[in-house]
Amino acid sequence: MASNTLRQLNEHGQSPWIDNITRGMLRTGELQRLIDLGIRGLTSNPTIFQKAIGSGHDYDEALQSMVREGRDLDQIYEGLVLADIAEAAGILRQVYDSSGGGDGFVSIEVSPTLAHDAAKTVEQAKRYFSFLGAPNIMVKVPGTTEGVEAFSSLIGAGVNINVTLLFSLENYRAIADAYLDGLEELAASGRPLHAVSSVASFFVSRVDTAIDAILEQKAKDSPSEAARFRALQGRAAIANAKLAYAEVYDEVFRGSRWDALAAKGARRQRPLWASTSTKNPAYRDVMYVEGLIGPGTVDTVPPATMEQFLDHGSVRDTLLEDEAGAWQVMQELSDLGIDMAQVTQKLQDDGVASFAKSFEDLEATIAARRLEMLAHAT
Repeated sequence: MASNTLRQLNEHGQSPWIDNITRGMLRTGELQRLIDLGIRGLTSNPTIFQKAIGSGHDYDEALQSMVREGRDLDQIYEGLVLADIAEAAGILRQVYDSSGGGDGFVSIEVSPTLAHDAAKTVEQAKRYFSFLGAPNIMVKVPGTTEGVEAFSSLIGAGVNINVTLLFSLENYRAIADAYLDGLEELAASGRPLHAVSSVASFFVSRVDTAIDAILEQKAKDSPSEAARFRALQGRAAIANAKLAYAEVYDEVFRGSRWDALAAKGARRQRPLWASTSTKNPAYRDVMYVEGLIGPGTVDTVPPATMEQFLDHGSVRDTLLEDEAGAWQVMQELSDLGIDMAQVTQKLQDDGVASFAKSFEDLEATIAARRLEMLAHAT
């Protein structure tokens, strides 16, 4: 299917990744089918694993085996998750090898309960990366203040990192600068730079969800200006992401500091557009994919959005279009008293809390199934 829209994205310099993992998609050949369609990588998070392990029976045999071995809750969780990640990495290794290490990555997230503990984040990320032992593994760490510190240290140690839950330009700039710090530390140790890769997961649709709610309340409070407020709905997220690319990615990865690292084999940290499913049914279902197509980027899509994009998506270089218009949207929001820094910080805080809740729910599910299996064994 040389003409399908996923492959067209790659022709425009963007790598489509799938935002999903289940044991079933690994064992039935579904992931290989996606690779054949044009998928170039895979991301996971605690919510995805909570849904995968908490439903169906794909994990029953492995659960029963670990219960019989006397493993505790944490050991069972890691046994299930790491096995899936290792299998996915094995399937995607073909993409990693054929792309010269540019794609084919599988992301696994450190425990979201460590989001504000840099030292423990570093410890767990190194342990996961070492245990899995594959060059196409990326460990996900959150872009919190502590996550930025951990990220720089991990890049300096040669660990591939996907920095997640980025919403603001300022946060993204801190991550991009920390990436260069880590590369310089790695270079100083005499280790090669070309083997280290990173993406910065910049979240999209959640920004519109938050901003649209504020605009709708303003419209209700001031009916005479309702049209003005509603005209801005659905525009903040893409504008925010376009400016992240233009004002951070394009600026950080050029100039003498970057050139010195690139000369030693360093790879750019690519922006990854996350949260690209459309939450508002009034909007085009592929608007966040279509609106952010450009070179040197990744777009991770959930299965439904991928199928929609294959069915009726269109491809052109939209990411670099109308930067002035993106600035205009931000200025109009500011003029209305909407504080993007405050909104994006709350989104990050809520994201950390949501992943932590999914992690707790997953642990509770595993604990209940473990007790059930222990009871049946007696």
